[in-house]
Parts: sequence; structure tokens; C-alpha cells
Amino acid sequence: MTLALDRPVTATVERRRIRLAWIARHSIAIALAIMFVTPVAYLVLLSLMTSDQALTSDYWPNTWHPENYLKVFETTPLPHYLLNTVLYAGTATVLTLASSVPAAYALAKLKFRGRNALFLVVICVMMLPPQVVTVPLYLMWARYGLTGSLAPLIIPALFGDAFCIFLLRQFLLTIPGEYLDAARVDGCGEWRTLLRVVLPMARPGIAAAGLFQFFYCWNDYYGPLLYTSENENSWTLSLGLASFRTVHHVDWNLVTAATVLAMAPLIVIFFFAQRAFVQGITLTGFKG
Repeated sequence: MTLALDRPVTATVERRRIRLAWIARHSIAIALAIMFVTPVAYLVLLSLMTSDQALTSDYWPNTWHPENYLKVFETTPLPHYLLNTVLYAGTATVLTLASSVPAAYALAKLKFRGRNALFLVVICVMMLPPQVVTVPLYLMWARYGLTGSLAPLIIPALFGDAFCIFLLRQFLLTIPGEYLDAARVDGCGEWRTLLRVVLPMARPGIAAAGLFQFFYCWNDYYGPLLYTSENENSWTLSLGLASFRTVHHVDWNLVTAATVLAMAPLIVIFFFAQRAFVQGITLTGFKG
């Protein structure tokens, strides 16, 4: 009888020991997760408060107000800002990848004089602050009458992005050269080798570079402020959120509700693309 009673107790102690061991092994990850999730959770709670309760000492809504999200759409042209943001981020990402992949392929797989020097130039451009070229670029776009639109933000994507070229080049170095040699022996030129052989094998790296570029464009505030501030019809979400506080006298519950709505698409995209993103970042550092 005593042995029968001891078995459930022993099993319970064993499960507790396994649970505590798992928590101990993942303690740093759990602490980091709590540190990153807590501000987002508080942002969501703040968006459900009244205007008077927002930014007080209360961390929990006294009364829940999900209608704050409806008020955001009633008081601001948020769908229009969202459309501009999708247009900017989506088009710029596609054009950046289309121009960066061939450049990265040339730097990683083609042998020509000055390749290392050209790669050094790419790294230097990547470290160059964008504010350095703000004045000449703005004068150039103003001369062509393109300020007040999204064109100055999208057209430069045709010439690639230094960070995307660097990231893709590092990933392409992990692809064995034997595959490319076999394609060339079969009569494929460089463009056909790139399209038929390299691109299918480089999907994780391309996905990682595309996510980086898309997230950057989605959160970009400096560019839209510089080129589209004079025309509200071209504003993106980041610029619309910044002006939201002035227009509505800092109703923080509405500001945070609009912020949550702006964050939601990025969270959904990363949730479905995280495997390719992590794989692309991991394989990028295997070979230098």
C-alpha cells in the first residue's frame, strides 16, 4: 500500500524536477522574452484605456474600451496611410532585391579585377550616414519636381541597397561552386545560372534580406518626413502617427491604438516568415 502511494508522489516530484530544469536552462531566454513582451503588452492595455486613465499610475484598464480602435479610423485617414506604406515598402523591397541579387552574385561568384575593392566600397556605403547626402539628393528630386510624392523613396531602390548586397553576398558564398560549374558546362550563361540555379538555392537569404528591407521601409520616418511632409496624400504610417499627437492633442489611448494597428502587419509577416528569416541569417555567417 505504501509503495502504491509513493509512485504518484515520485512521478509528481520527477515532473516538477524536469519543469524546473527546463526553466533553468532557458532562464536567459525567458527573461529576454519577458523584457521584450512587457512593453508591447502595456501598449495594448494602454490602447484599451480611457483618455483620462492613459499614462497614469494604473497598469490595468478600469474599463475596457475596444472602440478606441474604431475611433482611430474615424479621426484619421489610417487606411490611406496604410496603402501608401504598403506601396512604398512593397515596391522598394521588390526593386531592391531585383537590383541587389545580381550585384551580390557578381561579388560572390564572379572573378574579375577589382572585386574586393568594389566590395570594400559597398561596405563603406553601408556605413555612410544617410544625412550626409540629404541636401544634394533633396535638391536633385526638387529639381525634377518629385518632392511631395513617394517617388524619391522608391526610385533609389533600383540601384540596390548596400546592406542587402552585403547580406546576400555572404549568403551566396555558402553555395558550392560546383553547382555553378555544372550549369556552365551544360551551356548556361551567367544570367541563366543565376535564375535557374542560384535563386532557388538562395531563397532563405533572399527572404531574410527582403524582410530587413521591408521592415526598414515600413518603419522609415526620416525619408517620408523629408520628401512627403508637404503633401498629406503621400504620408506613410510612421509620418501619420507622428502627426497624430499634434492633431488630437495627445490622446494617448488613440495614439497607442493606432500604433498597435501599425505594428500588427509586421508581427503577422514575421510570424509566418520567421523560419526562412532565421535560416537566412544563420547561413549568412558560415563563410566569409
